[in-house]
Amino acid sequence: MKKLLFLLIFLPLLNFAQIQYTMPSEEDQHEGTWLQWPHNFTYPPWHQEDNEPAFIEMVAALETGENVHIIVYDTNEQIHVQQVLSAASVPLTNVDFFIHPNDDYWVRDNGPIFVYDNNNNLIILDFGFNGWGADAPYALDNQIPTLIANDLNLSYVDLDGFVLEGGSVEIDGNGSAIMTRSSITGADRNPNLTEMQIENYLTSYLGVTNFIWLDGEFGGLLDITDMHIDGFVKFTNMNTIVTMSNSDLIYWGLSTQDISTLNSSTDVNGSPYSFITLPLTQNNVTTSWGGNVNFKGSYVNYYVANDAVLVPVYDDPNDSTALSIIQTLYPSKTAVGIDCRNMFYEGGMVHCVTQQQPISLMPTNMIQINNHYKRLMHTIDVLGRDLAPDNVIENQPLFYIYDDGTVEKKIILD
Repeated sequence: MKKLLFLLIFLPLLNFAQIQYTMPSEEDQHEGTWLQWPHNFTYPPWHQEDNEPAFIEMVAALETGENVHIIVYDTNEQIHVQQVLSAASVPLTNVDFFIHPNDDYWVRDNGPIFVYDNNNNLIILDFGFNGWGADAPYALDNQIPTLIANDLNLSYVDLDGFVLEGGSVEIDGNGSAIMTRSSITGADRNPNLTEMQIENYLTSYLGVTNFIWLDGEFGGLLDITDMHIDGFVKFTNMNTIVTMSNSDLIYWGLSTQDISTLNSSTDVNGSPYSFITLPLTQNNVTTSWGGNVNFKGSYVNYYVANDAVLVPVYDDPNDSTALSIIQTLYPSKTAVGIDCRNMFYEGGMVHCVTQQQPISLMPTNMIQINNHYKRLMHTIDVLGRDLAPDNVIENQPLFYIYDDGTVEKKIILD
């Protein structure tokens, strides 16, 4: 494992940063999904018992299509998690554990972010994490990306000087990102960085060149994320935005100006996005113990895995409508409802507690294998995009992934 240090020099009035790393779309092929298991060490005594059932549901839905990497607080917690998964008849074949004390379970925000460098090496980015502007304990969580880089023997980039939570930026995998200023540029996150400097970071380290900024809204203690984008906006297929109706966006707290900016947004080529809307819950969300959240729930905060799409559900009449729409968006995957009533009470949903690890794009050293005995599963380009089988790109390296786990790198010459 190597620590990579880079110095970005910012010039006024000029965005000159070069792309050094690219974050692939969540829809691209995963090696696995990371979870940070809930526990009672930080917030006793209700954290684990109330949220563990949803985590068991997620592991059950994920492990058939990819690895599931679970961060647990200590050895006893690992034993406990293994027991509850086994009791629920969840196979542990594709599940492994990493023991690291942590503060909370929102791994999307504090966990490792995986990117490719320009040589297709998989790298971990370690952005600064300060508990959503010092609104929650964070000292242990802030260390997790570096610890995981050591565990995986992956190089990492120390970006502690730039606070960025994973749920605060939504990328389309083709150079565009939608973000709220309230969760990135505020005085409690990055007081010493200008918006242009922040954009330079996002260009250099995530490969973003098209910035769609919404103002957002500071949420105080009612929403310590200060309006994370993943609560109400999701890219799909690089040219479509999944969101809510305008009236629901107003209910969610967006200004009319932000709604106008979102509806008129364009991709890196200047082409307008298509839009698909999901409803809010019909009723205010009520927890499993009867607590009223006094707010309707969002279905946009779903997570796209290899074989499944994890969709937040709330025991609400609109659950089936949202599942049906999302199933239509991903016909080759299974839309699986995850009970997020208790999670929503604490401020998040499925996407907030998951983090994808993309596949490695580095070719393996291997002898020629007779393809008669293996089946081609995926064809991936250098940006990590999953191509259709007949979509051959000439003069560019492509990675062919087979069902036996082998990878071949080929260049089709014209």
